Amino acid sequence: MEKKARAAVKRGSRSEKVKKWLPLYLMMLPGAIYLIVNNYIPMFGMIIAFKKVDFSKGIFASDWIGLKNFEFLFASDDAAVITRNTILYNVAFIFLNTTLGILFAIFICDILNKRLKKLYQSAILFPFLMSMVIVGYIVYAFFSMQSGIVNKTILPLLGKDPIFWYNEPKYWPAILIFVNTWKGIGYGCLIYISAINGIDPTYYEAAELDGAGKLKQIWHITLPCILPSIITLTLLSIGKIFYSDFGLFYQVPRDSGMLYSTTNVIDTYVYRGLMKQGNIGMSSAAGVYQSVVGFVLVLLSNLVVRKVSKENALF
Repeated sequence: MEKKARAAVKRGSRSEKVKKWLPLYLMMLPGAIYLIVNNYIPMFGMIIAFKKVDFSKGIFASDWIGLKNFEFLFASDDAAVITRNTILYNVAFIFLNTTLGILFAIFICDILNKRLKKLYQSAILFPFLMSMVIVGYIVYAFFSMQSGIVNKTILPLLGKDPIFWYNEPKYWPAILIFVNTWKGIGYGCLIYISAINGIDPTYYEAAELDGAGKLKQIWHITLPCILPSIITLTLLSIGKIFYSDFGLFYQVPRDSGMLYSTTNVIDTYVYRGLMKQGNIGMSSAAGVYQSVVGFVLVLLSNLVVRKVSKENALF
């Protein structure tokens, strides 16, 4: 009798838990389905990276060629250049977007006027929502040789000669970094704003009573409290360090061949190779390579974070 009673109690507690959490599971279901369909099912396509795809035979019946598709990424003389460009640009993007995102988030959270705060939040997010095609035309409006604002207005005021911007590679690292920061800073900034708004205001009140100035409050309260958000976004960015924004490096420089030394990255290189050779296996191999390297980097970065601060690690 006691066992039956215990079993009945367990069944009752389980049914209560199901009823309690069912609405949350139902809310999670669309996102889970999307994640499975969009992220996990396509992983079976990794097999393409190891085959010479012949659509007349089908993917699974195509010839197995092992690692030959991966040779496309490393056999060229440009392999070192595109790898260098991809890594260095992403390191600069991560550093600037994180640093400036935190600074802008702190400044916006200190604004007392609610309307101005909403205005600044919208203004800093607006570029992030813009298509890279539109951004490319905006950049062209500034740097066009014939009608660009820089050549027609700014340089004459400074007594400088016009510059063929789309023929001069040396200027484009700074231009691309600026454009990426201007466009991408809003995403992280809003996350940091949410994290700062979640900090208990009594911390700041106690700090003021102790005589701590604004800088000390930021250093000893704000930054430690939003550290988990900073680490999470940084680790996610490190996982994509071998990826690049195709639109940024293709649309913004307008695919100018004179700029390849500073604008050519893994994604644009593979795209151009795919367009010339039509080999989908090479493109798939590049995606596998980027994913594996990104996965390893996330694991290593998380391991370092776990050694320093176990509670702030992702897993």
